[in-house]
Amino acid sequence: MPKFGGAPENAGKGEKEMIILGIDPGLAIVGYGVIEYEKNRFRTLSYGAITTPAHTPVEERLMKIYSEMGELIDMYHPEEMAIEELFFNTNATTGIPVAEARGVILLSAKQKGLACYEYTPLQVKSSVVGYGKAEKAQVIMMVRTILNLKTAPKLDDTADALAIAICHAHTGGSRMKEFFNLK
Repeated sequence: MPKFGGAPENAGKGEKEMIILGIDPGLAIVGYGVIEYEKNRFRTLSYGAITTPAHTPVEERLMKIYSEMGELIDMYHPEEMAIEELFFNTNATTGIPVAEARGVILLSAKQKGLACYEYTPLQVKSSVVGYGKAEKAQVIMMVRTILNLKTAPKLDDTADALAIAICHAHTGGSRMKEFFNLK
């Protein structure tokens, strides 16, 4: 079961314009954030992380991610999922496990009928902070401010997932999401 940071009892009640699941993919830690976006207002439904032990076979770690993603989707019924797009600077082999985790995340979402959208870190930072090369602390501060959180999320992966969901909310209602998601 994912480690929840928010209040799951709020999920699925009342009329919602859009529930968005933001994902920061990883093999050891998958950050997630579930937000409701209605009339330019945000409400945080839940956030946290799916974690997998380091010395566990990769296929078991991927299965845990896949299973817990399905549980999250079943619990919150998001309409759309936004996930960070991968990019490799120097060593592509270090990104392969993250790409594998990202693959099972996308598969889980697609099997549950979610529309999936991808955003680069530059797009996320531009949307949330207003500057594509913002520092991690600036992103965390803006996530906390935009979502009116009492404290900042403990894991960077969780803050990133919430930022990705915010980015999608900002672009999702416009044609920008199609522009950002051209393949």
